[in-house]
Order: sequence, then C-alpha cells, then structure tokens
Amino acid sequence: MTGTAFLFPGQGSQAVGMGKALAERFATAREIFARIDAALGQNLSRLMFEGPEAELTLTANAQPALMAVSLAVARVLTEEAGLDFGADAQFLAGHSLGEYSALAAAGALSLEDAARLLRIRGEAMQSAVPVGEGAMAALLGLDFAQSAAIAAEALSELAAAGAVCQAANDNGGGQVVISGTRQAVERAMDIAKRKGARRAVLLPVSAPFHCALMQPAAETMAAALEKVEIKRPKAPIVANVTARPMQEPAEIRKNLVAQVVGAVRWRESVLFMAERGVGRFVELGAGKVLSGLVKRIVEGATATPIGGPAEVDAFRLAAVT
Repeated sequence: MTGTAFLFPGQGSQAVGMGKALAERFATAREIFARIDAALGQNLSRLMFEGPEAELTLTANAQPALMAVSLAVARVLTEEAGLDFGADAQFLAGHSLGEYSALAAAGALSLEDAARLLRIRGEAMQSAVPVGEGAMAALLGLDFAQSAAIAAEALSELAAAGAVCQAANDNGGGQVVISGTRQAVERAMDIAKRKGARRAVLLPVSAPFHCALMQPAAETMAAALEKVEIKRPKAPIVANVTARPMQEPAEIRKNLVAQVVGAVRWRESVLFMAERGVGRFVELGAGKVLSGLVKRIVEGATATPIGGPAEVDAFRLAAVT
C-alpha cells in the first residue's frame, strides 16, 4: 500500500496553546490565523493560544479553532515542503467538523467560508437541545452493530415520548459513541455493561451530536450552505455519512447537511481508503486522536500527526530524502 491520505481532526482534540508554536515560527500560519480572526470578527487565535480552556471548549469556538490549526498546518506544508493535495493525496477525510477542514484544504471551500460555516454549525448544534437534556457516551469493547442494537433496546425499554438514542460515531478499535436524550443514553449504558461492554463512559460534551436531536441544526446548515460557493476539491474527500468519496459540489452540500444528524462512519472510511491502497495516513492539526484510531483499524498502516514546527520539519525532511 503506497497511497497517502490526509486526515483532519474533530472536536475533542482542542487544547490551549494549539497553533501558537506554528504562528511563532511561520508567517504563513500567522496569516491563516489572522484571516480567520477577521472572518469571524473575533480574536480567536488569542483564545487558542492563551485560553481560557472553558471558552475554547465551547462548540462555537472549538470548531473553527480546530479548523484554523489544521489549515495553518496544511498551508505551511504547502509552502515549506511543497505539499500538493491534488498530486500527493489519494484521499482526504475529516472527523465531523474536520470534514470542513478537509474541504478547505482541498480548495472546495474558501478559508473564510469554512470558518463562518463552522461558527454557524457550532452555534446551531449547541442551541438545538437545552443544556442537560442530551448526552453522549462511549461504549468500549463493542462494535457498531452491537451498539446500534443496544441503542434501539434502550428506546424500547424506555418507551418515553421524544426519547432518542443512536449510534453516532463508529470510531473503530472497539470504540462506538452513542448520542441522544440523557435518560435514553444512560439506559443504553446500563444495557451495554450487561452485554459485555468493557466500559461505558459519559462524554464531557455540551450537546448530543450526530443524532436526530440535531435536526434544527441540520436545517440551519442547509440554509447556510446554499449561500456559499463550493468547488470541486483537488482530491476526493471521503464523506463521514457514506464512507465513500465525494467530489461534486451538490453531493458535498447534501452530505454536510446529513452529517449533522448522521453517524460518523470513521472506521469504514479508514478501511475504504486502506482497501484502495492507502498505507500512509497523515493527520494535520491539533492532537493525534485520528492517528491512534488508524493504527487500531488498519494493521501495518503508518499514521503520522503533524501539529507543530518539529513535525513540519520532519515531514519536509522526508519529502526531500
């Protein structure tokens, strides 16, 4: 397997200080952060560099901030190491909000439009469900089909009007996230433990993402996406909701709306890329969550996170040797 795929992280990878070393070292990174600050009318980069963490973690801030770091890394690699997504990437893929980062890196969305869309997305997802009414939980040691069946069983046991529980993220490596109304998610956690889950852990998130409760946010995003130009990306983007490549603008719009309420099929996406010859995965942005997942999903694959100057230098050195 000789192909390369570039990956872009999602919410949960944020940390105070992310992007700061890049900005100190590379003018290109400073330019990216300044453009996003201007597009949002907010000093988001200062929040990224200095915190406070509680404010950075807010969905409306975390989503464009993570995209900003990913795009800064991508542009620095383009200038410093000659990276060309059109020539060098067999596929790109992003986890949830990371799909917007992938689209911007591949030229399908402008940097400014991606930042504004993620601000709208974050605010819409946060406001779709009153705080405390929804929840998400990670089920460890079960596969996606088992988790989906447990979610359905929780609903049948509960039989409460308006209850929602869905398998929301198939992250791979025996990690599935469920999402829905708090009572239903907690019921599903109990069932999962009885049925052999290694652990069932409530996640510290502010809303139940990727489930039917997000329908108001999906409608908001449908309207917002109609107002922006989407171009054909330089390389295929493997979509979260289909685990298949997308390149046509109309298909991209449709999938970005569906993604708000649909499951993130990350395990399937990584397997799809590996089955088509990708053996090298490069994660651009904050953290190394996706690199860890790739190694658990595809035996023998290499997965390299790039988020700071030292990692940029290593990539650049590998490119010339």
